[in-house]
Amino acid sequence: MVCPRCISAVGKIFTDINVKPLQIKLGEVTLSKELSPKQFALFEKQLEGLGFELLSDNRAQQIEQIKSIVIKHIQHLEDGKFVFSDILAKDLNKGYSQLSKLFSLTEGITIEQFVILQKIEKVKELIRYNEMNLSEIADKMGYSSVAHLSSQFKKTIGLTPSQFRGQAIVLRKTLDSI
Repeated sequence: MVCPRCISAVGKIFTDINVKPLQIKLGEVTLSKELSPKQFALFEKQLEGLGFELLSDNRAQQIEQIKSIVIKHIQHLEDGKFVFSDILAKDLNKGYSQLSKLFSLTEGITIEQFVILQKIEKVKELIRYNEMNLSEIADKMGYSSVAHLSSQFKKTIGLTPSQFRGQAIVLRKTLDSI
């Protein structure tokens, strides 16, 4: 689960199978008791119907937790000046190098590259809203300068932010497709 709509969709599945979870958050559900085999099978089938998969493998769960933490921080940025290696190590109670190796081996890109892709998607969103100039966006997203933002933007999508703003088509991706 990578967005609030995903959380709502999973919540609806639980409602449909008459189970009240204690908590649903990005990538994780807490239940007061285990699902019966019938409930579990129904839950898993409905999840798959929505394009989700159940992660029972500890490594896959850690990868999803990393993604969820990154997405949550980037989507709810007030101030982009923080260090993801510190946040991930603290939140997951593991060494960053261990998390980084696992992520790279599993996903084929580094955590840093994933962060950049997520930030660029957020920048696209902010550009499309047209409520901030590039200087304000760069500051909000934690870039050292507009030049740094523009360089990373062009390197990632092949257009400058100004060129992107001028495009009539929407070149955004859904968060879970990154």
